[in-house]
Amino acid sequence: MNAPLIGITTARLLTDRDKVLIKMNEAYVQSVVDAGGIPVLIPTGIPPSTWDGILSHLSGVLITGGGDIDPALFHGEAHPAVYGIDAARDEIEIALVQKCVASERPLLGICRGIQVINVALGGTLYTDIAGLKPGAIKHDWFPDWPRDYLSHEVALEKDSRLVDYMGLDRANGWKSIQVNSMHHQGLRDLAPRLKAVGHAPDGLIEAVELPGHPFGLGVQWHPECLPEALPMQSLFHSFIDAARAFAGQHA
Repeated sequence: MNAPLIGITTARLLTDRDKVLIKMNEAYVQSVVDAGGIPVLIPTGIPPSTWDGILSHLSGVLITGGGDIDPALFHGEAHPAVYGIDAARDEIEIALVQKCVASERPLLGICRGIQVINVALGGTLYTDIAGLKPGAIKHDWFPDWPRDYLSHEVALEKDSRLVDYMGLDRANGWKSIQVNSMHHQGLRDLAPRLKAVGHAPDGLIEAVELPGHPFGLGVQWHPECLPEALPMQSLFHSFIDAARAFAGQHA
């Protein structure tokens, strides 16, 4: 079977010598490769006139983690904890989400990625969970903790496709999973087109699906940092399988 091309979004980093680097964590690339896909990095700041041409070659898109989305894009509350805003990244990622939804191209959002999906489809965010969500547990287990530290559980909806994507046994052991957690923002008002299928113990939405879409999924944790966990492996394999099916239908 042919390996599908998977677009992976990137961030920009300004070095101490005023040079701009395109960056992303290698774990995303490795997870796509291990699941049978071919990663294609999508630079931030490229002209909008190129986006459709790039997307036409891709069978799936992975929106990665990173800094915060500009609160102005979802009428969010200002908060001193907001960091890493990149207008160019916001613009291209929101456009990619909307184009993947319209074309029914497989889409996976991780951490910031689930937040981008929500904002792109009309939802809002807590600009800082600890400061704005009463009773919230700790979600920002970064940067001083291992990226594979399992900090809390996520309760899953039984009728979700996510349960199948992760290969969980519907007769036993499907109700929750243990996840890592490296974010200080989170979903507040869910976009109308999305369905919440996973929640943290404090009620924060941790996973969403796009009903009627072949594969539209966002998760708030980092499955790429848990490569030894079979459910996380299965999640990436399900994504790549959907991308392969998309490629076959549009060959």
